[in-house]
Amino acid sequence: MDDLAKEIPGSTTSRPASAVNVLVGVTGSVAALKLPLLVSGLLQIPGVEVQVVTTERAKHFYSIQDIPVPIYSDDDEWKTCIVRAWDLKKPLLFCPAMNTAMWDHPITAEQIERLCNFGYIEIACIEKTLMCGDKGYGAMAEVSTILEKVRELLSKNLPHLTVSVPGYV
Repeated sequence: MDDLAKEIPGSTTSRPASAVNVLVGVTGSVAALKLPLLVSGLLQIPGVEVQVVTTERAKHFYSIQDIPVPIYSDDDEWKTCIVRAWDLKKPLLFCPAMNTAMWDHPITAEQIERLCNFGYIEIACIEKTLMCGDKGYGAMAEVSTILEKVRELLSKNLPHLTVSVPGYV
């Protein structure tokens, strides 16, 4: 396993009993560029403890020094294992991010429907000009939208939360 639990300077190793755990999963999409901004925003929410699980491909889009929380990495295996073991009573948010051709493919709609049927919460992608030059749907929701949804769920006193950014879990 590659850096099973890499502690980043400035992260906390002990957490208050009332802390809410937020696990951010990030995959190898250009939307991973937003990870530092998302983590920073999550850390602004009182009582939230953040950890990140990343794929190797995602690491190409951000600097590990910009993520002041524990980062877990095990190539592409972690996210699948975490989701398979996830307690369905706890919220799991996913934020799709892909190019328009991928978004428009019928399999994408089937997979999103499947995730929603599990009770997972989609934070829908948005329409804009994508990094590949396509104009259309597929861009990950804005960080402010993701943070707003997290705050909404936390207001319901939930003990754990997973945010998958970007792509599918």
